[in-house]
Amino acid sequence: MTTYVLVHGAWHGAWCWDKVTPLLEKAGHSVVARDLPGMGEDETPHKDITLQSWTDWLCALLDEQPEPVVLLGHSRGGLNITAAAEQRPDRIKQLIYLCAFLPRNGESVLGLISSEPDNQILPNLIPSDDGASTAFNEDALPDVFFNDCSEEDTNWALSKVTPEPLAPASAPVAVTDANFGRVPRAYIECPEDQAVPPSLQKRMYTATPCDPMISMSTSHSPFISQPGELVKHILAITS
Repeated sequence: MTTYVLVHGAWHGAWCWDKVTPLLEKAGHSVVARDLPGMGEDETPHKDITLQSWTDWLCALLDEQPEPVVLLGHSRGGLNITAAAEQRPDRIKQLIYLCAFLPRNGESVLGLISSEPDNQILPNLIPSDDGASTAFNEDALPDVFFNDCSEEDTNWALSKVTPEPLAPASAPVAVTDANFGRVPRAYIECPEDQAVPPSLQKRMYTATPCDPMISMSTSHSPFISQPGELVKHILAITS
């Protein structure tokens, strides 16, 4: 049995894994999927959230598990699993990046997405009045995040998205070969992605090689549009 810890991306919550969790559990594994502080149903004030506070929270979650885990991050969740791997390499037996940010030392999510001139993220951000978070333009959400999902699934997801704390996205990650570098990592790219551009995905997993590297013909949300196929790949990576 493997323990999978699933980390959701920006504007999402643990709800995004609702189709994946039962499939992994049916295969005999344990799944931990929780809202990051300030996300989903968690009410932590966004002004109190930093990359370090999220990392401390995730490391505490890893410490609770009885054995080293497979740590999977979607989208911005790639930042979270990268930072956690630097601090808890011995608590992780495999990293999986799902169309996720894979920053090198000193890079940030905001810097990476800004490097793609045609990205659909920055033009659709709506800052909060206090500058602590951003919402995403509701009119653009279906095409950017859920463009190959059914109408029913898209409407369900749209009802769940929440604002995203801003500070972690601008924080540069600090990683070393001695810690992060020794944790095995895999990448699942989504070439129809409108949120994390395929060109950026390729640039990141080329700069920080992953083995295996798997391609799924989906948009940004394969956990909704193709959960069975996604679980098949996850199990193949970790078998």
